[in-house]
Amino acid sequence: MIAPLDTLYRLIKPIMFRIDAERAHDLVGVGLAACPPAWLRRLMGTGSAVDPLLSIDVAGIRFAHPFGIAAGFDKQARLLHACAALGVSHVEIGTVTPRAQPGNPRPRMFRIPRDGAVINRLGFNSVGAAAVAGVLHRARRRGVGALLRIGVNIGKNRDTPLERAHDDYLIAFDALASDADYVAVNISSPNTPGLRQLHERAALRALLDGLVARRQAMARRVPLFLKVSPDERDAQLQQVVEVALDSGIDGLIATNTTLARDGLSAPVSHTGGLSGRPLLARARRTIAMLAVMTEGRLPIIGVGGVDDAESAYGHIRAGAHLVQCYTGLIYQGPGLPARLAHGVAVRLRADGFTALREAIGVDRHRWC
Repeated sequence: MIAPLDTLYRLIKPIMFRIDAERAHDLVGVGLAACPPAWLRRLMGTGSAVDPLLSIDVAGIRFAHPFGIAAGFDKQARLLHACAALGVSHVEIGTVTPRAQPGNPRPRMFRIPRDGAVINRLGFNSVGAAAVAGVLHRARRRGVGALLRIGVNIGKNRDTPLERAHDDYLIAFDALASDADYVAVNISSPNTPGLRQLHERAALRALLDGLVARRQAMARRVPLFLKVSPDERDAQLQQVVEVALDSGIDGLIATNTTLARDGLSAPVSHTGGLSGRPLLARARRTIAMLAVMTEGRLPIIGVGGVDDAESAYGHIRAGAHLVQCYTGLIYQGPGLPARLAHGVAVRLRADGFTALREAIGVDRHRWC
C-alpha cells in the first residue's frame, strides 16, 4: 500500500529536483515541521504494528526495528515528530558543533539522479550545541521520543586546531548527552579539513578516553558510537577497532560519505563526500570488515547506499545491527522506512530466521 504522503512526494519530486538540493531540503523541513504530528501519521499510515521479528536490543537500547535516519537530515532536532511519523525507529541529529558555524559556501549539495547519489560539502553547518540542546530538551519534555530513539552526532568546529579537537567533542557531549539515547562521535566527515586524522591511534585514544571518562560522571550511562570513514585502509580500520575496544565505547557507525567516485556512471566535477547508491559496496565492505575485526563485540550501525529492502538486508547480513538511510529518502520518498521494514521481515522469514539478530553478520566473510 502506498501512503498518501508518498504519492504527494512523487508528484512534487520533479519540481523539487529543479531547485538547488539544499534549498529543497530546507523547504521539505519547513513543511514537515509545520505539519501536525497526527496529520503526518495519517498521511504516512504508520499506525500499524511493526513485525516483532525486527525488534532488537543494541547497546542496552530497545529498537522496534533496525531502520533509522542518518545524521544530516535533521541538524537542529526540529523534525523529531516528523521522523516518528515516518515510522523510523531512530534518528541521528546533527552533526552538531560546540559553537554555531555557517559551514562551507553555497552551493554545497548536489544531486546525481542517474546514479541515485548526492555529493555534499556542507562542512558541519550547525546552530551550535547550546541551541540544539534547548530544542531537544523541550522536545523530550513534550514526550517526543517516547518510542523514537534519538542519537546525537557531534563534531568539532572548523577553526579549532586538531590538537584541541577533544575539547570541542567534550563541550558538545556535555551540552547534549543528557537528552540523547546515544552519542555518535563523528571523526569521518571529509568536509572539515584534517578531521579524518583523528582515526590515528594516539589522537583517537585521547578523544575516546576523554569522552568515556566524562560519561562516567553522568547519572545515566549514555552509549557512545564512533562514526568511521569508508576510505580508510584495512590496517587503519584495525587500529580504530583496537582503540575502540580498549576505550569501552559501545559501537561503531559505518560509514560516512566517501571521497572516492567509484560507481558513478560519468565523471563529476563537484568536490565533497559522495553518498547514495554508489557508496553501497564500499560501505558494505567496511561493515563486514568491522564485524570480522570486532568478532561481534561491538554492534555496528550500517549506513551507505540503502534505498530498498535488498540493500538494507545486505547490510544486516554483512554485520549491521541497525541500518540508516538519508540519500535514499531523497530519491525513494518518505515511505522508504516502511518498505524497508516490510521487505526485510519478508526476507528474514524466507531465509528461515526467527529473529533479526540471527541474520546479523552471516555474510561478513563474503565481503572481506
